[in-house]
Amino acid sequence: MKAAEIRELTEDKVSEKLKSLYHEAMNLRFQNATNQLENVSRIRLVRKEIARIKTIAAERSSSKRLADKER
Repeated sequence: MKAAEIRELTEDKVSEKLKSLYHEAMNLRFQNATNQLENVSRIRLVRKEIARIKTIAAERSSSKRLADKER
């Protein structure tokens, strides 16, 4: 998912997506530990996706704080 697509999502959808990615990351780590994971690069992609979503969430909260401060 690209950053522009994430920015179009609502807060609820973003938190839901983040929760599902955390769950997927946990499952991938578990599969990797038990040598059942075939595509280990998926771990890295999920981590990047989580970071991307958290960055955009931080941007949103920062802009909200700025808007509230200006009032």
